[in-house]
Amino acid sequence: MLGLMQDRPLLISQLIEFAALYHGEREIVTRSIEGPIHRTNWAELHQRAKRLAKALARLGVRPGDRVATLAMNTYRHLEIYYAVSGSGAVCHTINPRLFPEQISYIANHAEDGVLLFDPHFMPLVEKLAPELKTVRHWVAMTGRKTMPATGMKNVLCYEELVAAEKDDYAWPLLDERTASSLCYTSGTTGNPKGVLYHHRSTVLHSYGACMPDTLNLSSGDAILVVVPMFHANAWGIPYAAPMCGAKLVLPGKDLDGPSVHDLLEREHCTMSAGVPTVWLALLNHLSETGQRIDSVKKFVIGGSAAPRSMIEAFQEKYGAYVIHAWGMTEMSPLGTTGMLKPGMDALPLEKRLDVQCKQGRAVYGVEMKIVDDEGKELARDGKAFGHLMVRGPWITAGYFKGEGGEVLDAEGWFKTGDVATLDPEGFMQITDRAKDVIKSGGEWISSIDLENTAVGHPEVREAAVIGVPHPKWDERPLLLVVRKEGAKLDRAAMLRFLEGKIAKWWMPDDVVFVDELPHTATGKLLKTKLRDDFKTYKLPTG
Repeated sequence: MLGLMQDRPLLISQLIEFAALYHGEREIVTRSIEGPIHRTNWAELHQRAKRLAKALARLGVRPGDRVATLAMNTYRHLEIYYAVSGSGAVCHTINPRLFPEQISYIANHAEDGVLLFDPHFMPLVEKLAPELKTVRHWVAMTGRKTMPATGMKNVLCYEELVAAEKDDYAWPLLDERTASSLCYTSGTTGNPKGVLYHHRSTVLHSYGACMPDTLNLSSGDAILVVVPMFHANAWGIPYAAPMCGAKLVLPGKDLDGPSVHDLLEREHCTMSAGVPTVWLALLNHLSETGQRIDSVKKFVIGGSAAPRSMIEAFQEKYGAYVIHAWGMTEMSPLGTTGMLKPGMDALPLEKRLDVQCKQGRAVYGVEMKIVDDEGKELARDGKAFGHLMVRGPWITAGYFKGEGGEVLDAEGWFKTGDVATLDPEGFMQITDRAKDVIKSGGEWISSIDLENTAVGHPEVREAAVIGVPHPKWDERPLLLVVRKEGAKLDRAAMLRFLEGKIAKWWMPDDVVFVDELPHTATGKLLKTKLRDDFKTYKLPTG
């Protein structure tokens, strides 16, 4: 027997319609690319998104067409999110930090027909233009007075396109499985692969993000969205915020410590979300200036593991709870968040931090398990660690155009490429990427745990651990350290600091001090380059 409920599709356009109707005056604040602070609200943004949808249709954009962006977090980028997806086209956010060759590959693979870009990316666009075979229209996201100088012909002005249309556009009633947005993986090995979201997955993900045990979003929140809108759709916050009517604060291109602090304080932000490198810069700024962030109640930290010292500093010095989160582009991206369970607040500080350093508990809608190399499920005892598998309604079933082949097993599980533990309380902890785990004498050593412990030293700015060949143990850990400016830390002192904090057999066999570490375009450590750079390194124990 089937139920008798109305069958209404879940559509992205409904999110902005809801926000405009019930939270229309709630602000959207941007530090614009041009410089000044810009203020709008959900009602005004909804009207402009409808006008943009008409403008794109006039340019020939049809349902299913890919419309690309090279842009930072601004109100115009948010308008594009809704205008493109709401009209039935596909919003393709491209990471401008990628190498130009990668951007060309991605745009051509996606067959983007229109490219909208922030004006300061004009030199990059000029370089890319001869290589982008399918782009018909180039749109600078600014007004006529601030159009970038260029030798390219027919670069259109965003504000003129919007101003030329009326806001009488009616969002189409789409199938909820209509493709809505496209994000490519960072492609640390091989070419990037496209993850194609649909309206249903995005709306369900927004419900999941808003839940109290996930990000606990509400109309009372003012959210500084530091995570870029080209990183897995800013972790879904641009969709979750209108669902609950939250205020959004968008930082544009300035993500340094003073700029982030200014927006947090100026706009009385209650929460923010971003990767650890941004929060390290903020903490350094606060330490150097003695300033506060009293309005902020919670920080969402993801993208890579949050160091224990960072979690402790935000909570003990500044009273802001850290929600440690984990996910993937392939997961829309939220998979787990680190909200404590009842009673855990009363744990001694060190025990509580032990829990918070894990990546958190699964969000409802995400199933997960760990398996061994043969696919056998392992115990959820917090000790066994194995390959992390996930499935759920906002997790990819395959990559765009079939790249990478079949990615699900016979039961629909997706292999994340992470190695993790699951404990009896439901908390998951990433111990490594499968390709980064160090296999020493048949046992696995977590490079992530070693890195996070090393970063706890007050003179360490950044650390990385890689496996180096060893004649007896197959591999042993090599610790690479970037000192803070003026620090005198040496090998012996670094190893003494690690004593008692890690298992003895995990102790790095050597420490090398470097000026900097390589990163991917998404800010993650580029372990492939480190392994290549140190492939002939001879350990003193070897």
